[in-house]
Amino acid sequence: MSVPLHIIDVPALDSMSAASVFEAFQEQPWAILLDTCNNQLSDGRYDIIVYSPVVKLVQESTLLVESAEQSWKALLNKDGASSKTEASCPFERISEIHQRFCDSVQIQEETTLPFLCGALGFFNYDLNTRLADIPDAKPKQYSTPDSCVGIYDQSLIFDNKLNKVSCCYLDETRATEMIRLATQRLKKQASSTQFALSSEWTSNLSVDDYQKNLSKVDDYLHSGDCYQINFAQRFNASYTGSEWLAYKRLREVNKAPFSAFIRLEDACIMSVSPERFLQVKSGQVETKPIKGTRKRAKDEFEDKKLSEELLHSEKDRAENLMIVDLLRNDLSKHCLPHSVKVPALFALESYPAVHHMVSTVLGELKPDATPLTLLKGAFPGGSITGAPKIRAMQIIQELEPDKRSIYCGSIGYIGVRQDMDTNICIRTVLAENNNLYCWAGGGIVLDSDISAEYQESLDKVAKILPVLAESLEVPFTHE
Repeated sequence: MSVPLHIIDVPALDSMSAASVFEAFQEQPWAILLDTCNNQLSDGRYDIIVYSPVVKLVQESTLLVESAEQSWKALLNKDGASSKTEASCPFERISEIHQRFCDSVQIQEETTLPFLCGALGFFNYDLNTRLADIPDAKPKQYSTPDSCVGIYDQSLIFDNKLNKVSCCYLDETRATEMIRLATQRLKKQASSTQFALSSEWTSNLSVDDYQKNLSKVDDYLHSGDCYQINFAQRFNASYTGSEWLAYKRLREVNKAPFSAFIRLEDACIMSVSPERFLQVKSGQVETKPIKGTRKRAKDEFEDKKLSEELLHSEKDRAENLMIVDLLRNDLSKHCLPHSVKVPALFALESYPAVHHMVSTVLGELKPDATPLTLLKGAFPGGSITGAPKIRAMQIIQELEPDKRSIYCGSIGYIGVRQDMDTNICIRTVLAENNNLYCWAGGGIVLDSDISAEYQESLDKVAKILPVLAESLEVPFTHE
């Protein structure tokens, strides 16, 4: 089967933002918005909307649940439209089915648009228990699956530079319905207009417990187990109302370049991440690890002073360099020899809540490697584990009282042309069973100051927890 891919302009949407148009889709399961918030730190050019995948791949514990629309059942190589199979990790199966999909698509024209159609979804951090020697102490702590990836045969792509919207599709009838839903947004407002917390945010660690755990991390560092260990605390609160409204508040305040909203049947993921994990474009690989953080100050002089302090901090530069070396090693396994370079080291990127130190690592993918093999080999990202990676993850699993779920996982796409872009899910909120979960942490090294690291974790969610707590009579506080 060979199906031609079509790309058409949708001028009725040209004056609309992707977030505004997504109002028409946000209540539908498996609707996803990849959202740059027009932030120029990521080029801020393209936003992507998808919904109604033709194939669904869901990793639930050791079961991989697969389903497909009638016309695409052949991608599964199964007689039935739905099945559950034993699978320790989803990457190989996703790669197999995605490749069959790519082989069935005939691209008729050249375009600079990303994705077009293909695989899009998320991978939880906790998949590390299936990729490395990491114990899985709490396999069913969250109801949200470990990964959900859809194969999408259509998309709406918003070019924020040209103010132009394109619809990419394989099936004209489905595309017509997608455009009809999108343009309906011009005529009516979203049905859900309320969101509120019904409890205050609480952490899974008291200040004293946080400090005790960081002391244990320090012991591991001094004993030579690791050079750096990322340690996090988890906040949770109960809520009522629209998750989409909560996300709109977050995106407006944070303007993060790798933001995303994912609607599942029984959960939502709201990510306002500033960090790219892996991008592949025409075989060129890019990763942009973040290590080093300072809070923002209202006073312009003080704010500049904090950013300069970050850029010249020997401790933060050393921490950043450790992760750059780790990622250079991860990339080199799947990139051509001598192609891995670091064109930007210790650059400053400033966001509403914090200043970050960011480096850029580039490489050229080997001919026998694919974006998914690269993603699997580097997952989860080294900037949120530590170094050496496996030992750091074992210590994280031992000391953090709760699993990370989507936190420090990845959201993104693998397109039909083998292009890929994924984020690191920091500054990310999981909503399930009327509870919100949000995590914050940082990389701990030998010369880390425990009280400073604790405050840094709070700084990182300073534009998330209080923003979502605005509906409470008592504002966010941390005991």
